Amino acid sequence: MGTLVTTRNLTNPDDVYAMLISAHEGLSKAESDALNARLILVLLNHIGDPQIIAEALNVARG
Repeated sequence: MGTLVTTRNLTNPDDVYAMLISAHEGLSKAESDALNARLILVLLNHIGDPQIIAEALNVARG
């Protein structure tokens, strides 16, 4: 089992944010929502650990 990383873990977060915003350019609201859903599923699969995912969901909900 891993541990959820909640401290800054990106070497250049502004570039990553720009990539995310760029991926949404030209999309309708529905297409943008679908992209977000697919991205979440891809990243959840990458994480693979249900306990880490549950912890991340709790953190995200505040």
